[in-house]
Formats: sequence, structure tokens, C-alpha cells
Amino acid sequence: MKYARIVADGLDGKGSYGILEGNDIHIIRNSPLDGKIEKTGASVHVTDVSKFLPPVDTPNIIALGLNYREHARESRMDLPPAPVIFLKSVTSLTGHLQRIILPAEAPDFVDYEAELTIVMGKRGRNIPEEEAAEYILGYTCGNDVSARDCQMKIDKQWARAKSFDTFAPVGPYVATDINPDSLRIQSRVNGSVMQDSSTSDMIFGVQKVVAYLSRQMTLMPGTLIMTGTPSGVGFARQPQVFLREGDTVEIEIEKVGVLRNTVGRE
Repeated sequence: MKYARIVADGLDGKGSYGILEGNDIHIIRNSPLDGKIEKTGASVHVTDVSKFLPPVDTPNIIALGLNYREHARESRMDLPPAPVIFLKSVTSLTGHLQRIILPAEAPDFVDYEAELTIVMGKRGRNIPEEEAAEYILGYTCGNDVSARDCQMKIDKQWARAKSFDTFAPVGPYVATDINPDSLRIQSRVNGSVMQDSSTSDMIFGVQKVVAYLSRQMTLMPGTLIMTGTPSGVGFARQPQVFLREGDTVEIEIEKVGVLRNTVGRE
């Protein structure tokens, strides 16, 4: 099953949840986080969607660094002994087909990062690894957009670099009932493939990540967990590739979908 949160003519202007079936999104009465899946009878063809919102209203965005073996190698860093955790501001969240804005503070070294993103389905603390799947609603496509000059040269830490407005595109759908352990993951900029890998290259798999995070903090329903990016990011390429006004960035994950965003400038 795939869930979306959309705006369309005749629906609640603040966003309505729906289930994708073929090319139609069937509207449901409540959030899928409520566990109540009741269709209203209304449906919207995907071409008639006015706006794709982030597929959940999230309380928190947790992200991992260096969670793919090949990405750690291209970054010339040792494999971490435990998940490397950072947070992204919830104000960085944006949806499918919305613009990534190059910020006036740091417009020139903005990078893409394709990421399988976990959507937590219920509250959890100290979750056993073997029970982690029971707490997950599903998975969506994410792009951990990063201002590399802030991250690596100016601040030399990750908070500001990854929290500018629009630096967390996610969507368009939350896919449930899939195995996340070996999914093809790809990023493209203007149609050119930049990253092409598999979630099987993760150092810490989904269940281990959820269990580990839940020992550090309570995971609330709707929490987004960006699980790291594979090799091929812009700063590690020769020559380097950074996002420019007018670019189109696509993140595609097998069985999940394609997240597409254009790039603008503040």
C-alpha cells in the first residue's frame, strides 16, 4: 500500500491523506498514523493533484551520516562503530514537485543525497531490534540536501548545513509492507545518474537503526529517519557537482517511488 498527503480541488486545503491505487489517490478520513483506514469515496487522479505535501506531519527529522560503506570510502572516513546521528530542522521539510531553494547565506555548494527514509508508525522507546518492524509505518524517498561549505569549512558541523528551508524533500508516497534491506536507490540531476546503489550497502540496517535510536530518544509517530546516502554525492565527484538554479533532482527507490524537485534560488 502507498499513502500520500495532497492538496486538490474539492479537498481540505490543508491537505488530505489518500491511498494510491493505479493512477488514482483514494482519500481517507484520517491519517494512516491513526490506524483507521476508511475511504471517503472521493478520489483524485495523480495528474489533478495541486500539491504533494510531505506524506506525514512529522514531529522530528533524524538523520544518519556515513551509513553506506562506499560513501564512507569516497569521503575518506573510517566506517563508524555506531550510527552517526544528527537532526534536521522540521522547517527544512518540503514535498514532491516543490522547489529546493539555494539559500542566500550559502548558495554555491549545495549537494544532493538520496536516502531511504523510515516513517515511524507508533511511539517507541528501547525497541528490541527484532521488533523494530512493528513500529514502522513504511518508507519514503528523501533527499538530505546539504550546504557543503557550511558543513565542512565554515561551521565544521552539520546542523545549519542541512537545515535550511526546503533542505529535506520527502515523498511522494509512504510505501508499506516492503522489505527495506535490498532496494535499489538512485539519484539523478537533470537526467544524469549520480548515485546508483542498493540499501544492502548500508552499514547499519533499518531494524538496527530504529532499535539504536530508540535507546537514545523516544521515537514519536510520524518521525522521519533518513538512513544515510550511498556513494556518488556531488562533493566527492571529480569534477564536483553542486545544484544550480533550474536543475531537476530525482530520487528513485525501488518499490517506493520517485521524488522530484526543481531547484530555485533565494
